[in-house]
Amino acid sequence: MTELNTVVAELPAFDRQFWDGTFHFTRIGTGVLGGKASGLAFAKDLLEREIDASAFPGIDINVPTMAVIATDCFDEFIERNHLGELPVDELPDDRIGLAFEQADLPVELLGDLRALITQVKTPLAIRSSSLLEDALNRPFAGVYATKMIPNNQLDSDSRFRLLVEAIKFVYASTYFREARDYIKTTGRDPREEKMAIIIQEVVGLRHGDRFYPNVSGVARSYNFYPTGPARPEEGVASLALGLGKTIVDGGVSWTFSPAYPKNPPPFGSVQELLRGTQTEFWAVNMGKPPAYDPVSETEYLVTAGLKEAEADDVLRHLASTFDPERDRVIPGVGASGARILNFAPLLVLEQFPVNHLIQALLKAAENALGANVEIEFAVTIQDTRGQTPRARMGFLQVRPMVVSEDVVEVAAADLCDPRAVLASDMVMGNGIADDIQDIVFVRPENFSPMQTPLIAQYLEAINRQLSDQHRPFLLIGFGRWGSSHPSLGIPVVWSQISGARAIVEATLPEMNVELSQGSHFFHNLSSFRTCYFMVRHDGPFAIDWDWLNRQPITQETELVRHVHPAGMLTVRADGRSRRGVVLAAEATHTTKKKP
Repeated sequence: MTELNTVVAELPAFDRQFWDGTFHFTRIGTGVLGGKASGLAFAKDLLEREIDASAFPGIDINVPTMAVIATDCFDEFIERNHLGELPVDELPDDRIGLAFEQADLPVELLGDLRALITQVKTPLAIRSSSLLEDALNRPFAGVYATKMIPNNQLDSDSRFRLLVEAIKFVYASTYFREARDYIKTTGRDPREEKMAIIIQEVVGLRHGDRFYPNVSGVARSYNFYPTGPARPEEGVASLALGLGKTIVDGGVSWTFSPAYPKNPPPFGSVQELLRGTQTEFWAVNMGKPPAYDPVSETEYLVTAGLKEAEADDVLRHLASTFDPERDRVIPGVGASGARILNFAPLLVLEQFPVNHLIQALLKAAENALGANVEIEFAVTIQDTRGQTPRARMGFLQVRPMVVSEDVVEVAAADLCDPRAVLASDMVMGNGIADDIQDIVFVRPENFSPMQTPLIAQYLEAINRQLSDQHRPFLLIGFGRWGSSHPSLGIPVVWSQISGARAIVEATLPEMNVELSQGSHFFHNLSSFRTCYFMVRHDGPFAIDWDWLNRQPITQETELVRHVHPAGMLTVRADGRSRRGVVLAAEATHTTKKKP
């Protein structure tokens, strides 16, 4: 298995020409680049060595232009402003963020930043690249901040101010609670962390007051939840209109196997398809400046709907149309009717070979790293009338995945064991845990999607108590864990449930969503080898709620209950068969469960 840092050539120093200079990939400072920047340098090298551009007609593929501020600048910033002395354990994130915004960047850095911003007038993404982020076996995906700025102000002073504020915000995210808690779960000291910064062009096109790509995507070379004929090793991809925030935050996206791009997800009807596909997207706000909020990651982002996307003329290569008279879905937007973001013009009609390029990138990265990988990308499509349409794919990230190879056997008969608290044939992870005696579950009788933010708060308090006592627990909830959209699940971040050794994603008739494979939350969960169960309310296996409700209650609210059974639980997850079971110390029931 190859470490990313061992394949990264030394980057040339920033030449104060940036976009117009000789190099489109430069560094400021003399310190370390961090995990994400190293991954991008690896991606750039991979494209040059392994990808034959002529095999993908109509698509230009590259790593977007970027400059990296190395970690020595972070060290100077922290030391000169005495920010290491902040009582961060006693401060909320917004207070930490404000303290960083009031500090001064090193004067040695300001000259290069001023030169950069004087030349560049297109949107920029200010991205984290920490020492620990994206390290092999402990990828910190989504833990630190990324801030996008429009960078379209007429005067360079205003653009410079926004750039400086964004850099300070990303620096501050190193000390935010989620990052500190996450680092602790790795066994590392948060004080060991250092932050590099990536300043990178945003892949996209301007449409009035919005700037966004036609497509953002995340793809993995290993699929934990294959359906139909797909096999785990054939991978999985998720596509969304607009910025990739939709996917990485666990929002609604289009998920498919790159080996079978024309196979639709398992929707039962066109009505389910209409309800279950993307209707909103994220974009950079290029219009009226928002309310001043430098410690908000979404300060310069806006959301819009499919009506706005169609007015921007970006759906022709992405959407299909529902024809109610024939009760069928037609690729493209040539007819009138409801639009469905199923990316059929790309995946079914193959107007551009995007899926073939995704497969090639996954294969090349997997071979080079000797591990399963996850990649991120964004696609723009220039469709000027009278000219041949052309696409660009920006390769935004590559990181290794963790897929356990331990041998754990869970037979079909084990799923009906009389000691089973729950069982599933849709399990992610591989291993055995026999040191769990606490169960925290969302109460199904009182569950409401409107209450999911409050549920997240209750879970955070219980997680902190159990983590402080070094008591791992089983966590059961409804919808997508880690979704930023409350109607899709419980909007927790990793630090709010970091003590869970096994996590269950269950469904209810009123919370019946697809799985959460695209999110950064999900990637981090797999990297910690936490067993992850999917139990559908209409599936073949049920959660034994009667047994759970008979257990001694440690604490509870109207929405969440924490119980402590008399004996230890045993969690078994078989990554090869995707079967898993949670067993109590004694039989939980006398009647046979659903077969």
